[in-house]
Amino acid sequence: SFITVYLMRGVTPEELAGFRNALLKLCVRVEFPGMKTMDVCGTGGDGKNTFNISTLSALVLAGAGIRVAKHGNFGVSSPVGSSDLFQYLGYRFKNKEALLRQELETAGITFLHAPLFHPAMKYVAPVRRTLQTKTFFNMLGPMINPSFPDYRLMGVYSEQVQELVADVFRRENNPFMVIHAMDGYDEISLTGETKIVSGNSEETIDPATFGFSRVNQDDLFGGYGTSEAASIFMNVLANRATAAQKNVVVANAAAALRCIHPETSWSDCAGMAMESLDSGSALRSFNLLISMQ
Repeated sequence: SFITVYLMRGVTPEELAGFRNALLKLCVRVEFPGMKTMDVCGTGGDGKNTFNISTLSALVLAGAGIRVAKHGNFGVSSPVGSSDLFQYLGYRFKNKEALLRQELETAGITFLHAPLFHPAMKYVAPVRRTLQTKTFFNMLGPMINPSFPDYRLMGVYSEQVQELVADVFRRENNPFMVIHAMDGYDEISLTGETKIVSGNSEETIDPATFGFSRVNQDDLFGGYGTSEAASIFMNVLANRATAAQKNVVVANAAAALRCIHPETSWSDCAGMAMESLDSGSALRSFNLLISMQ
């Protein structure tokens, strides 16, 4: 009943901030002192069934030398979540700080499987599955990283949610970027224009911003299950993907790099992301991470 109320009237910034603070107080907190970390995460709930773009862009960032503390979960409003994918590919979920730190130091990335860090959420998960629709928990998931990263790139499924999330992030001093593709994606889709909100500024970008061509929705299809999603995932990392698949991952990683380095041009950020894929650095980060399991 409580969740359904918010399906009818929406959640305010103050309420969203309050729910977030409550969950962060209850979480199993982890800290990585001396490391500047970033999270790249989407709300899901856009109904587009894209491949795992934000998870791939996280590995591209790791390959580019950024420490990534990726927060994720099994798919609720999307068929294959980042946890489904990581587990399928051999990653073992853990919440021991020393092991997570070792992954960050060695591979440049660690993965924080949400249920291990948010025990309170186990009471919510069955209700979310039963409702089978997006709720304010879609917004909360990417906002409650238990490692409290220094930088955040968050993709959302609507302009209204974009303003809500930005309002909550503005209450902190850490750099952030909230992205929404104007045709409904919770990431930079390259299918059209994308609105970006960061700090107190807004801008609209399109594929030409990165030097790319527009792609079709079909180019971003994520497959019908985890094995198909994993196949696309590994093809991108191994530089065997289609140009559309590769470019959309590069665009999202470029946005994350620009969040960290706002003085760097979009095209230069895209070049850094492309280099991470082309050189095999992103794949090396992934292989290192899996070899540590």
